Amino acid sequence: MRRLAAMLLMLAVFGLTACGGGEVPEHRDTPPPPKPAATRKGSSLACGATRVRFPAMPKGLVRAGSFTRLGSLTRRHEVRGVIWEESLERVYLGVVCGVRTAEQFATLVAGSRLTAYKGGPALRWTTRTGLRNFMWLERPGTAIYIGTTPGLATLIKQFAAGVEQTPEH
Repeated sequence: MRRLAAMLLMLAVFGLTACGGGEVPEHRDTPPPPKPAATRKGSSLACGATRVRFPAMPKGLVRAGSFTRLGSLTRRHEVRGVIWEESLERVYLGVVCGVRTAEQFATLVAGSRLTAYKGGPALRWTTRTGLRNFMWLERPGTAIYIGTTPGLATLIKQFAAGVEQTPEH
């Protein structure tokens, strides 16, 4: 591969010098390249000093509100979340504050399946209304929650992979 690149470089240099490539090219007014489309920002939520950034939503999903409660939790915790929707499909992104240990987290949702994500405990469950839910303990005090209606359930992994925790100050 390196030989091919070296040969192409030699040919390009030889071709430029043979065709008067050593001269300064004339200046032409060319329009600037078009600006890239505006990037869609994701949501940012916090539990105390821990700030979590969620990825940008796919095109078509628009912000449709917020929530401060998850009905599936067995104990009351501070919850902060945002809702995105397209037609009848919805995505819920949130943080659950105050869960300190893996043991507390494992019993947070009755009827959930305990799994692992990023080396820590995670829960999966489906509500009676069909909402698919996934939550993991990001760090002591902060659990990250993602819920979707059935039509968007395949995006849960993508959303989870795009979550970033900002450094504490």
